[in-house]
Amino acid sequence: MRKIMPIALYLILSLGSISATAGLELQKVTDQVYAIVGELSQRSPENLGNNATFGLIVTNAGLVLVDPGGSEQGAAAIHALIKGVSDQPVKWVINTGGQDHRWLGNHYWAERGASIIASSAAVADQKNRSGGQLGTLQQLVGEAGMAGTSPRYADQLFENELALELGGVQLLIRHLGAAHTPGDSFVYLPQQNVLFSGDIIYLERMLGVGSQSNSKSWLAVLEAIAELNPEWVIPGHGHAAGFDKAQRDTIDYLRTLRQRVAEFLDEGGALEEIGQVDQSEFDYLEVSDQLAGRNAHQVFQEMEFEF
Repeated sequence: MRKIMPIALYLILSLGSISATAGLELQKVTDQVYAIVGELSQRSPENLGNNATFGLIVTNAGLVLVDPGGSEQGAAAIHALIKGVSDQPVKWVINTGGQDHRWLGNHYWAERGASIIASSAAVADQKNRSGGQLGTLQQLVGEAGMAGTSPRYADQLFENELALELGGVQLLIRHLGAAHTPGDSFVYLPQQNVLFSGDIIYLERMLGVGSQSNSKSWLAVLEAIAELNPEWVIPGHGHAAGFDKAQRDTIDYLRTLRQRVAEFLDEGGALEEIGQVDQSEFDYLEVSDQLAGRNAHQVFQEMEFEF
C-alpha cells in the first residue's frame, strides 16, 4: 500500500480548507479529484437528502459528477459547492446505484445540459423503488426540502462496463453485480488510481444491508475492487481515504458478519435470536447501534437459502 497524505492535510490544502453547503464538505483528493462529503446520519431538512458522499472530476473539457444528490435542492447545494472549484459545466453525471441520493438529483443536472449515465440494473432498481423513496424523503426531508424533485432516469445505459474519456481523463465504470443495491457500480480512474465506490464501500459509518442488498455478491464485488488496489477510495459514505481503511470498515465488517451468521446458522440459531451475533469490534463505526442488528437479521435471511 502506498503511503498517503493524511486527510486533515488534504482538507487544509483544499479550497478554503473545508467548504460547507447544506452539510456538505469539500475534500480535495488530487489536483483533479474531489470528494463532496455529506453527513453520516439520516436524511433531514438540513441536508436535503444529501447524507452521502459524492465525487467531482475536473477536466479541461468540463466536469464529471459522480452521483447527483438526493433531491432537486440537494443537487443545487452540490452545484453551489463545486462552483468554488470550477465554473465549467457538468458534462456527465454518473449514477452509481439505485439509492435515492444516487439519482433523485438527476433532473436538476439534465436541465442544465448534463448527460446522465447509469447501469441498466440501477435504472431498473430506481424505477422499482422510486415511489417508496419519494414517500420516505417527503417524511424525512419535508415538503419544502423536496420541492422541485422529479424522477429523471439516465439517458445513457450500460450493462457491465463503460469506458469514457473527457479532457484527457480516462474513466472506467463497472457494474460487477449486486451490492448495497442491485445496480451498484464503481468508477475507476486508472491514470490517478482513484476509485469512486458509490454504496459498495462505506468509510467511518457502518454499511447497511437491506432487503434490496445481496451480501454474498457484495463481497465478490469488493474482492474485484481489492485487486485494483486503488490509492484513494472516495466512498459512498464518509471521507476519502486509502484502501486500507476500506478493508477495515467495509470488507472486514461484511466478511465477519457473514462468517458469524453462518456459524450461528450451523449451531441451529433461530431468527429471533440473531441479535446475539457479536459485532462489537465494529462499534467504532457511526450508526452501528442502529444498523448492526438489522444487518444481522437481513444476512440471516439471505444465508438461510444459500446452503
